[in-house]
Amino acid sequence: MTVIKKLFLFLFSPASVTVQAFTGTYGINYGRIANNILSPDDVVTLLRAAKIKNVRIYDFDHSVLKAFSGTGLELVVGLPNENLRDVSANADHAMNWVKDNVLAYLPDTHIRGIAIGNEVLGTSDEFSGFLLGAVKNVYNALDKLKLSHLVQITTAHSQAVFADSFPPSSCVFNDNVVQYMKPLLEFFSQIGSPFCLNAYPFLAYMNNKDQIDINYALFLPTKGADDPKTKLHYDNLLDAQIDAAYAALEDAGYGKMEVIVTETGWASHGDENEAAATANNARTYNYNLRKRLAKMKGTPLRPKSVLKVYVFAIFNENLKPGPTSERNFGLFKPDGSISYDIGFHGFKSSSADSSLLSLKEIRASSWSGSYSIILTMATALLLVL
Repeated sequence: MTVIKKLFLFLFSPASVTVQAFTGTYGINYGRIANNILSPDDVVTLLRAAKIKNVRIYDFDHSVLKAFSGTGLELVVGLPNENLRDVSANADHAMNWVKDNVLAYLPDTHIRGIAIGNEVLGTSDEFSGFLLGAVKNVYNALDKLKLSHLVQITTAHSQAVFADSFPPSSCVFNDNVVQYMKPLLEFFSQIGSPFCLNAYPFLAYMNNKDQIDINYALFLPTKGADDPKTKLHYDNLLDAQIDAAYAALEDAGYGKMEVIVTETGWASHGDENEAAATANNARTYNYNLRKRLAKMKGTPLRPKSVLKVYVFAIFNENLKPGPTSERNFGLFKPDGSISYDIGFHGFKSSSADSSLLSLKEIRASSWSGSYSIILTMATALLLVL
């Protein structure tokens, strides 16, 4: 182990750091189910120009981990669903996975979280029985490596885990997930992990057009909705979806657990039966979401818990299966130009090379600063030993 890495583990020991995978309020998902998108190096340049610091990926691709090295961007890596069985069954495999895909890239790549699976519960039981075991084995590996207070463990849930989500106060977990959800929540409460929710007003509106005002889904002026039990008023659908999750957690006995939105977005293009999937609606949703998050406030039920959201996604992904909308959630087109204007500039496709900042210059500046800090701390540490 290098001197720098030993120093890193000493400085970021459990006694000195409380784990927090998400700093700030605005993050983004970096999906890569496409064959025409920018390289990871160019994505780093794009994100830094947009001043987006929090990033989630759905796997542990080493080209991405290397590209993020020395950038200061904070990354959540994913353990895909298909890996859950193996990691759940074998603690040594979990340890090797953590060593190869997390420890090997610290501290230069700021890996702040590991998402164990994605939307495992609620739709199919194919991986449900392996989720908790995988969570525990990965956490125990982190703990043995003295990383459990630096790297947070989570898993993201779709709204399929809920029943009766309107009004928000009536929401509870579906009967078919309770046997898996309860022990998972118990473990997460012990290690201080949040409840991660993929919440899409777009999908809720598409499935209930007759009952939901599209302005309510788009953060536009509307009469809103009232919860008769709590007497709380909701002026947008996302807040109601989040408070429904809080209500389900309260019912399950975990009302103090934080809810973080790990995916939300709006499609800019869709099939004939997806009339709401337009560039104008996507721009409206994402622009108003940024304004909502900039206010640094919580939801009606949890007003003091500042909302944290990862937007879906950086790119339109041309190889995603399903309806056309699935391939059109990107804030940026594959070449890095903007899909619509919400305040980000992006790359100009006609002159991409001339518009890019020098990645080497960015990295040199970032690494120089980080290295100086580490060197100073190392020198101070040696003086007192």
